[in-house]
Amino acid sequence: MKNAPLRKDGIEKVRGTARYVADVAYPGMLHAATLRTRLPGGTIVSITFDDHVPWSEYVVVTARDIPGINVVKMIETDQPVLVETEYRHAGEPVVLVAHPDPQALADALAAIHIEERPCAMPPVFTIEEALRPDTRRVVADNIYRDYLMERGSVIDAESDVCHVFEGEYRTGAQEHLYIEPQGMIARMEDGVLTVEGSLQCPYYVHAALVCVTGLPEGHVRVLQCATGGAFGGKEEYPSHIACHAALLTLKAGGRPVALIYGRGEDMAVTPKRHPSRSRVRLAASRDGRLRFIDIDFVIDGGAYLTLSPVVLSRGLIHAAGPYRCDNIRVRGRAVATSHPPFGAFRGFGAPQSIFAMEVALDGLARVLGMAPDVLRARNILVPGDISPAGQKIEGPLDMHRVVGQALEACHYHAKVEAYQRWNVQSRVSRKGIGLATFYHGAGFTGNGELALRSRAGLRVSAAGLVEILTSTTEMGQGMQTTLSCIVAEALRIPYEGINVARPDTRDVPDSGPTVASRTCMVVGAILAQAAGKLTARLHADAALPSTYSYDEFRDACARLHAAGGVTSIMADYRHPAGNEWDESTFQGSPYASFAWACYVAEVEIDVMTGEARVLDFTAVQEVGRVVHPAVAAGQIEGGVVQGIGYALFEEVRFGADGQMANNRVTNYIIPTSADVPPIRVLFQESRHGAGPGGAAGIGELPMDGPAPAIINAINAALGTEICHVPAMPEHILAAMDRRRP
Repeated sequence: MKNAPLRKDGIEKVRGTARYVADVAYPGMLHAATLRTRLPGGTIVSITFDDHVPWSEYVVVTARDIPGINVVKMIETDQPVLVETEYRHAGEPVVLVAHPDPQALADALAAIHIEERPCAMPPVFTIEEALRPDTRRVVADNIYRDYLMERGSVIDAESDVCHVFEGEYRTGAQEHLYIEPQGMIARMEDGVLTVEGSLQCPYYVHAALVCVTGLPEGHVRVLQCATGGAFGGKEEYPSHIACHAALLTLKAGGRPVALIYGRGEDMAVTPKRHPSRSRVRLAASRDGRLRFIDIDFVIDGGAYLTLSPVVLSRGLIHAAGPYRCDNIRVRGRAVATSHPPFGAFRGFGAPQSIFAMEVALDGLARVLGMAPDVLRARNILVPGDISPAGQKIEGPLDMHRVVGQALEACHYHAKVEAYQRWNVQSRVSRKGIGLATFYHGAGFTGNGELALRSRAGLRVSAAGLVEILTSTTEMGQGMQTTLSCIVAEALRIPYEGINVARPDTRDVPDSGPTVASRTCMVVGAILAQAAGKLTARLHADAALPSTYSYDEFRDACARLHAAGGVTSIMADYRHPAGNEWDESTFQGSPYASFAWACYVAEVEIDVMTGEARVLDFTAVQEVGRVVHPAVAAGQIEGGVVQGIGYALFEEVRFGADGQMANNRVTNYIIPTSADVPPIRVLFQESRHGAGPGGAAGIGELPMDGPAPAIINAINAALGTEICHVPAMPEHILAAMDRRRP
């Protein structure tokens, strides 16, 4: 796009000079591998080693070698770093092995034998099984969390409603399939345990290492390598791999150890998007006004808690959508099963619950005999309304304008008529158009940002070069570019005068994790605050004029340094005034800002094969302010493509052991360029957000809308009632056989 600065990370990635973890090597480095459980829960009886292997040449680590606490530090400490006796799912790590020759590792793993005793009761693999009273108890009642968000009274509203629609909706697991698999390298450097790798959250990894090694915080250092994608998949799991590599390094006397997964292992054992089941009841008056929204939302958390509570809470808060309704009841539960744990994935629970609500709204529209866009327009939140969670909607955003622009840009009403004519005439295919309206909250839910106490800062050199100090990580989303734009604007200096320091826990403050669409809004605001403090310091101590050129700015920096002035300026997170949240009732202001959107999908379905193809896609979003147009558009386009995969292609198949069975890129299918339609990306900017210049977060927003818009389009084309994703060709053919009269 014109006038958009070049990406900070672009040149080295285009030239191939970016150093990913697999590009890093140290003299004497060992390579590592992991031996895992095979059964979906049980007990380790014994571990034996064949005599023919020269074990003195290997470094071998088991649970007994852990010097600290044998837990992965997270929300709860229920998951072991290495299994000692009891375990909950297939694929849990038991033995770590390292050797200078990576080819020798396969021989060693084959010579180690783990005797396992299965659990007395069969494994639990579905939400229904988990909730039954007569199945295996992975945890008490197989429920990790049970939340309720309620406003008004659904029971009272049931007595006088005119039209009710009920449906059950399911979403499957989804694999991140980031470009670069997980990997970490650990080594001792000047008495400090140093771990580097592909990760999102350096301080999460740091806390986990301190816990498992028992080392003081100052003796542990974490650095991020160039990271080839994450999407949430490198939020919690890098802590596991870092702990494993660190334990091997400690036992190897400090020698460097690289533990880098192959694609098959990565897909089999790392967390995926939580599968979900939503039961939705909607009621409306004859003119389409929503009278009550009643939702039972359940996610499969897998065998350990990991991040399921926060995924559940976000899904719960977004479940009722951006709609005005006086009577709302949303119950949310995260259940335990014998699958490997599910975890963070772009959208963090909202794509699952939004899918159910948006497809159910189309169902309600059919009951009412009303067009889907009219029903949404009649109920969409406007400034002055109260959201389902009890948050007052503040202006100047106008969601009606967002919807109107989306419908106009794709010629929605003309397409509805054109596709109806096509479907009457064509014998080989059907065409349809569908939409979804939704919003996504940016930042940690509720009081989460207060608990994080995030810090970020700026370091200025004598030459006037400003370096951003933050633990926020670049993983392809354009973080370095966006934050540099914010700081350059705040300091009123050229973009080229800003650099971003490598995330290194020895050098940068804890700015919180790189998750939850918080980078621009939260960390950007902290950095803008730091820029204000730096400018004030230069005015007061270095004679910087009130209006200045870049040369005058650099001269002032030189004077500040010559006088021995502070070269680093830190700032802390400031919570927006009036944003209060009651975690027990799920009422208040869950997010400082929301981004709002209307997405429209156009599809064509081959009636013989059931194959669905997205013909065109329109994405209109109100994001407060667009800091960097090209980066923002890239986020939307990437999210839409990922959402197309979620809707039509990406089916995780689980084997009898509960692990992903199709853990290869040959049989786990994602969209290719041939499957991606023209994507029309449009922004509205009311500057309503809590970030710099009124920006709100957008990273997760585009994951929420594509799946329901696509399924609504398929149902409109075929007269079906498909209520799950992914909708594979065989599912579409089956739905055509069951279609409503």
